[in-house]
Amino acid sequence: MGEAEKTTLELIHTVAAKEFREKGFKSASLRNIVKTAGVTTGAFYGYYKSKEELFDALAGRQYDTFMGRFKETQEAFTRLSPEEQKNGMGVQAGELMEELLDYAYANLDAFKLILCCSEGTRYENMIHELVEIEVNATHAFAKIMEGLGMSAYQVDPYLEHILVSGLFSAFFEMIIHDIPYEKAKGYVSDLKDFHMAGWKKIMGF
Repeated sequence: MGEAEKTTLELIHTVAAKEFREKGFKSASLRNIVKTAGVTTGAFYGYYKSKEELFDALAGRQYDTFMGRFKETQEAFTRLSPEEQKNGMGVQAGELMEELLDYAYANLDAFKLILCCSEGTRYENMIHELVEIEVNATHAFAKIMEGLGMSAYQVDPYLEHILVSGLFSAFFEMIIHDIPYEKAKGYVSDLKDFHMAGWKKIMGF
């Protein structure tokens, strides 16, 4: 890609990000993006086939990396022995929260788009997807703990969903509300301790 072409693409991205931030994906105007960027519609379609593809260019890699890392950590935990899972409850999760916070703050513009402006895209249910993965992982962990002689896991499904949703909603509130990074790191530590103590109580640890 030549310098002129690169500059044009960067300009499209800058204008598009502003349009998406101000209006959200659904209400953002591709015509307005093209006009403001000073390119023809034909030139735009030389880069992207649709508004969806343009949004993907601004947030897709970051979303996929975040979700991929979350899934990888959950899967790695299931490969531990039952005793290792019991002794390590919350350790990997806590480290992952800190890692994902670092990644989100390093890609703040993309995550602001995902969290605040993505209605109508594949990103709009991000929190719901994370909750679903976490709930399934919790059930799998509970089964392992039952095998070690712990009491059966009997949490009301609605309460479980509320608690897990609360964790992820609180995590992303720091990004949505522009909490400074250093303060957010402290909040994540407190959030981790708060939820871990609650889950240990519920699960009988």
